[in-house]
Amino acid sequence: MILKVARLGYPSIRMIAAPVAIDQIKTHDFQKLIDDMVETMHEYSGVGLAAPQVHLSIQLAVLEVENHPRYPEMPSVPLTVLINPVVTILDSTPVDEFEGCLSIPDLRGRVPRFKQLRVTALGRNGEPLDFVVSDFHARVIQHETDHLKGEVYLDRMLDLRSLGFLPEWQRFILPSRPPE
Repeated sequence: MILKVARLGYPSIRMIAAPVAIDQIKTHDFQKLIDDMVETMHEYSGVGLAAPQVHLSIQLAVLEVENHPRYPEMPSVPLTVLINPVVTILDSTPVDEFEGCLSIPDLRGRVPRFKQLRVTALGRNGEPLDFVVSDFHARVIQHETDHLKGEVYLDRMLDLRSLGFLPEWQRFILPSRPPE
């Protein structure tokens, strides 16, 4: 089922999300929520979706990049479910790139993110996850885990002059971007 995406201004977007209880993970309702979040992410052409974006202040995020029309040059990111994630910065080199958000539709802005992270979390069935990511994959995880802290990409922007509406961004900024 496609879920309604909360936009900036809805309270869950700015709340610190609560951890998910272990005994809830394998329940039918929680597993359905995961499926619904994945379906919603795909429906809106997102590369990630956090539970606060669907009006639920819990520590759950899904992400996937596979032949994505907005990011055709980016490497694939497998479908990943993160429950109660913890991010540790391994390489704090800032990487500036443009981001958008399903909760802030039609805008894009340049956001600095850390180059490399270690992620520990629980997976879809409560199994422990522990992996290292870099570059675009690290950006997606930072974006989604920010939602779990009540933050959005606008909070990370150093210069709001890069903020623009999507049609203008596609027309004027995207064609002039240097190759990555």
